[in-house]
Amino acid sequence: MKDPHYIIELPLLTEKSTDQAHANKYHFKVRKESNKIEIAKAVELIYADQNVKVTAVNTISVKGKKRRAMGKGKSGYSPSWKKAIVTTEEPLVLFEGV
Repeated sequence: MKDPHYIIELPLLTEKSTDQAHANKYHFKVRKESNKIEIAKAVELIYADQNVKVTAVNTISVKGKKRRAMGKGKSGYSPSWKKAIVTTEEPLVLFEGV
């Protein structure tokens, strides 16, 4: 298995994700090539000290947005990425002391 910190890049903190955290649903930015089984195992390994049990994983491929370089007259795209919504049995503590 790959390193869990390689699969899960970072937790996403948005207004929607903090509202869903009350229902034990947590949002993560993950590698595009990772699958649901790898994501579930990675979350369980990263948060092993909290005895986390993952019940469901939903993934979304987010398309890159069109961007424009100011003053250069050229346009491009921000990179596409993958989001995972992980449901756990018990609440997670993502950031301690915050």
